[in-house]
Amino acid sequence: MAVNATKQDEELKNQDKRQTALRLFSYLRKYRTKVALVVLTMFVTVGISLINPLLIEEAVDVYLPKKDQAGLLRLGVFTLALNLVFVVVLKIRMYTMSYVANHILVEIRQDLYEHIQTLSFPFFDGRPTGKILARIIGDVNSLKRVLQNAVTTLLPGICTIIGVSVIMLVKDVTLGLLCLAVLPVMLLGCIMIFKMQMPFWQQFRKKASNLNAYVHEDVSGMSVVHSFAAEEETKENFEQLVREHKQVFNQAVIRSDLFDFVINACWGVSCVCLYWGGTKLIGMERVSLGTLVSFGVYIGMFWEPVMNIASFYNQLVTNLSSAERIFEVLDTPADISDKEDAVVLPEITGAVEFEHVSFTYDVGTPEETKVLEDVSFRVKPGERIALVGPTGAGKTTIINLLSRFYDIQAGQVLVDGFDVRDVTIKSLRKQMGVMTQENFIFSGTIADNIRYGKEDATMDEIVEAAKAVNAHEFIMQLENGYDTVMKERGAGLSVGQRQLIAFARTMISKPKILILDEATSSIDTKNELLVQRGIEGLLKGRTSFVIAHRLSTIQNADRIFVIDGGGIVESGSPRELLAKKGQYYRLYMAQFEEIA
Repeated sequence: MAVNATKQDEELKNQDKRQTALRLFSYLRKYRTKVALVVLTMFVTVGISLINPLLIEEAVDVYLPKKDQAGLLRLGVFTLALNLVFVVVLKIRMYTMSYVANHILVEIRQDLYEHIQTLSFPFFDGRPTGKILARIIGDVNSLKRVLQNAVTTLLPGICTIIGVSVIMLVKDVTLGLLCLAVLPVMLLGCIMIFKMQMPFWQQFRKKASNLNAYVHEDVSGMSVVHSFAAEEETKENFEQLVREHKQVFNQAVIRSDLFDFVINACWGVSCVCLYWGGTKLIGMERVSLGTLVSFGVYIGMFWEPVMNIASFYNQLVTNLSSAERIFEVLDTPADISDKEDAVVLPEITGAVEFEHVSFTYDVGTPEETKVLEDVSFRVKPGERIALVGPTGAGKTTIINLLSRFYDIQAGQVLVDGFDVRDVTIKSLRKQMGVMTQENFIFSGTIADNIRYGKEDATMDEIVEAAKAVNAHEFIMQLENGYDTVMKERGAGLSVGQRQLIAFARTMISKPKILILDEATSSIDTKNELLVQRGIEGLLKGRTSFVIAHRLSTIQNADRIFVIDGGGIVESGSPRELLAKKGQYYRLYMAQFEEIA
């Protein structure tokens, strides 16, 4: 999948449609017992439907000429009982298959969701969230009718067509061949229509994804839209996306509707062949009225499943593009994953070492950017390291490599002597706490948000963590304290308050390595001082990496690394670097002059 914006169509790799369909239907294997029940009920319903015309023929040719009312009554009662069985068995078939289809959708959506969580940052960096949601929700939902009708429409239809054809040919081969003569024409027409419509349904799914992504992005950024009075512009963009979506849909539907035209035309020609052939070509002396009536019913039974199969084929073609989009995500390899022989990282002390580390973003693409080159340093357990430098120098890259959000191209990143690529990701990140400038607040109570850092945390631990970052006081001033329900993204709280809750969430996990990436930049000066005091005790004894543009916040660091030009250009204590009057000194004095 190509990286793209909300208005740009996604580029999909060409996939074998047959393989895609087989892969989709392979999900039925898990429910083979229920599918077998559906198939059994299918044979019952198809058998009853094939018997009905024969009963009509017997009534017309045997009982009506003799005016045998008792015989007609017995035949009618038998037919009624038979068709009541048909209705009950049909309901069982439909219910069972609906159950199977719904459970398969849940399974596919779960597989998709779990796989997406294993994918690394590059997958999400250039994909609008709405386009990812479109695959998890819209594309998966569109598969339900295909899965359900594969067994409830396709198989019964095929069995009915075969059964009708055999019965007609056995009863009268000449009349049967006349009725089926237009079948090759129908098949040729359907194949041509399929080739015409498939590209339009693929385009339709892309346009639907664009529309979904734009709506998600626009709603998420509504405050910005209002701030810049951009309602008219967003309205025009939305109208354009809806227009494109509608145009492609219309083009696809126009071509799909040709199936009905071709099949209905062939159905009509088949009826003409039946009655013309039966009365003129063969003659009434050879073909009885009952046979003509039964053949008329059989023609309807033949072409109705053909119509249903064509409709199913339409659904399959329409939704194969959805299946392709889903399987493309499922087939996207996780760039960052556990090695087969990865070990669980034991409890660490917090020693960190970079040995000749080099890292490049987007390797092998036109956007290739080398950020770090031959970077080496050692950090002792409990040491407090500050990373400073210009934007884009590689500060955040260093901590992302330490957390193994990306893998290095050269060198080693070691934690307590373990290469981070040799241990399980979960055991590594469980012992790290990451606090960034923009932290997400989930819907739910404040206590639930803090507990996210430790699922089994007690209320005492939650309060302790909140007190440690000086969040307890403002939380208790809220109407329901820790039971206050947060709106989406923490709406209703100040930026600083949201940051303090996120900080408490990080602290409750009691990480051995603490990473603060501009963690206090959104907190006002008063609250920042409170947070700095509150985390002193928690930072003590823990290895910490602090990225901060406000240099006044890192004066308690043990060492400062000045990152620039792909490496560490200066390192030392704050006092040593100021005395050196190098790059750090210039950065510090520039900020001091701005404040002055």
